Amino acid sequence: MKRFTRLLLFATLASPLVGGIASCSQDEDCSLSARASMVCGVYKMPSEEWNTLHQDTIDSLTVTAIGTDSVILNNQKNVTSLTLPLRYTADSTVFVLNYGGRLRDTLVVRQTNTPYFLSMDCGYQMKQAVSSVRYSRHVLDSLSIATADADIYGTENLRLFY
Repeated sequence: MKRFTRLLLFATLASPLVGGIASCSQDEDCSLSARASMVCGVYKMPSEEWNTLHQDTIDSLTVTAIGTDSVILNNQKNVTSLTLPLRYTADSTVFVLNYGGRLRDTLVVRQTNTPYFLSMDCGYQMKQAVSSVRYSRHVLDSLSIATADADIYGTENLRLFY
């Protein structure tokens, strides 16, 4: 009887410890390490009257990536910023910005892709950084790189000036 009482007491005291250890080994949520994207803000071209950035709006925008069959934005209205995925399998990504009709601009984004090990459950992820951008100037006036590193937090990478 004494042995049974000791075993019962040990099991009662040890159960929170065992539960705590078991809870530490639960599956990792890989969705928290979502794919990083390049964020582009849309701005008015600065003038001599004001020296601060003023956000602009694109009335209608469709964005595709050359080399894929996907449409990233499909006739989106009143666009003030856009989030674009960069390719993992190449060192550049080409986007076509279609403003409606025949008005288009092309962005050629050169990026560095650096794989890093996240965890046993989630495997490898890719760190991406914008190194340079070439672009056409049909509607787009200019652009600047605000932050090179693409992330999952919505940090602005490019500023597009119209």
